[in-house]
Amino acid sequence: MTTMSLRKQNTRLPPEVNRVLYVRNLPFNITSEEMYDIFGKYGAIRQIRIGCNKDTKGTAFVVYEDIYDAKNAVDHLSGFNVANRYLIVLYYQHAKMSKKFDQKKNEEEVAKLQEKYGVSTKDK
Repeated sequence: MTTMSLRKQNTRLPPEVNRVLYVRNLPFNITSEEMYDIFGKYGAIRQIRIGCNKDTKGTAFVVYEDIYDAKNAVDHLSGFNVANRYLIVLYYQHAKMSKKFDQKKNEEEVAKLQEKYGVSTKDK
């Protein structure tokens, strides 16, 4: 099914589908030009951000102009082999991504408060 046929049918997309894709398992030495070549086949791209820190290497965000192009890319590129690595292409979900960071922050805050008030979490 092509993107044009999806638009003509007014297909209702699942709620998790959006224009922003989160890509994992990328080769560390991939260039932005290679990313545009791979993902540009499925539609107009607004932005690509490749992770360069120790924690974000091998990941990227790809933002499409159109939601149907993003869906088409996910459908075709999940499991795609690039430099002997199989890509994991997901829809970006802000709630899930922010939970990871919030949880670490909350754990640190709880530890500080426990220390301040002399409360331990160990069972008696």
